[in-house]
Amino acid sequence: MRHIYTALLTLLIPFMLLRLLWRSRKEAAYRQRWKERFGWSSQLPHNPIWIHAVSVGEVQATETLVKQLLEAYPNKPILITTTTPTGAARVEKLFAGRVTHRYIPFDLPWLISPFLNRLQPAILIIIETEIWPNLLATCRQHNIPTLLANARLSSRSAKGYQQFASLTAEALNNLSMIAAQSAETARRFTNLGASPARVEEIGSIKFDTQFPPLLYQQANTLRQTFGNNRPIWIAASTHEGEEEQLLAAHKQVRELIPDALLILVPRHPERFEAVAKLISETGFNFIRRTEQKSSNSHAEVFLGDTMGELPLLFATADLAFIGGSLIQRGGHNLLEPAALGLPIAFGPHMFNFEEISQLFLKKQAAYKVESVDQLTTLVTEWLQKAELRKEIGERGLALIEENRGALQKLRQIIDRLLTTY
Repeated sequence: MRHIYTALLTLLIPFMLLRLLWRSRKEAAYRQRWKERFGWSSQLPHNPIWIHAVSVGEVQATETLVKQLLEAYPNKPILITTTTPTGAARVEKLFAGRVTHRYIPFDLPWLISPFLNRLQPAILIIIETEIWPNLLATCRQHNIPTLLANARLSSRSAKGYQQFASLTAEALNNLSMIAAQSAETARRFTNLGASPARVEEIGSIKFDTQFPPLLYQQANTLRQTFGNNRPIWIAASTHEGEEEQLLAAHKQVRELIPDALLILVPRHPERFEAVAKLISETGFNFIRRTEQKSSNSHAEVFLGDTMGELPLLFATADLAFIGGSLIQRGGHNLLEPAALGLPIAFGPHMFNFEEISQLFLKKQAAYKVESVDQLTTLVTEWLQKAELRKEIGERGLALIEENRGALQKLRQIIDRLLTTY
């Protein structure tokens, strides 16, 4: 089955390159460093700890882990690969030259094998759900330990993998270990063919998120530019098809709370201009984060058009809406705003974070809305009731504290694999 997969992937390479070229119309970085996608990388570190994090969210999830590994293994270089330029930019911003970044090669044996021969990694740590059959098979042939870390697998994704059962089972059994976010995720991996002996439930390392003390001071400074005590809500990691709904909700919110401010943060930077145009066409007076104005008091919408500042913008707001959930994108991470004590709302489509979102719903630390009208009602109520916001936010903080500890368990698995192989 893997031979068929390899043949099909080979045929798709021209189309994958065309897709990169197409995306480069809005983000020039997509047409740069193409050689790395074929494994042609100069000055690769030797025998590094190799971490693959597909894009921004996965890179962000590794921050504390990487800093711990840098301290624990000072003589061991760290390589982080991504597939997106935004992920690459986040690596540079978070670690400022302390690690090496490259794009991961396409999953073809004749690209992966020479790359591994030059790299000779001590371990490959794959963040969340990136299952590449040829990469994992080649690592096993080279006796390189592989770990699927902070692994998550929704019921929808599991059904997708089930369609290629033999290929999936082979790939999963080429992994040395799977560190699953939950018992349900662990069960899904074993149902797909992973050996139970290689699957361990550890929880999500995103519960171990820590924020720098300066974050709150910076958030307070930014909030002051909006004027005194303005009610502020944030819609984070939004996608096409959602912003229209969120702006409609905000218009209704402002009918009852005229000084309410919406911080709108699109998920992808190539959409910043399109969303700015949409806000303008909707008739809102808006300010962009990149304008860096000392006073934003007349803004009705604040467009977060920068990368890497989402924690700051969360900390500036009174409540958070999680994007990717009003449309069928599966939602995004809700643990960052929860760790900042914010009440959280999301739409009906949170299947990428199915178990965590259900946990928050069960404990009434987050609420699901099915429509713009429901969102409007919820936001209006929360903005008007500080004590209610505090109560919901405290339930979220309690859940965060109850579920900390995954990072320590993950470190133990990594240490064990590094000493065993």
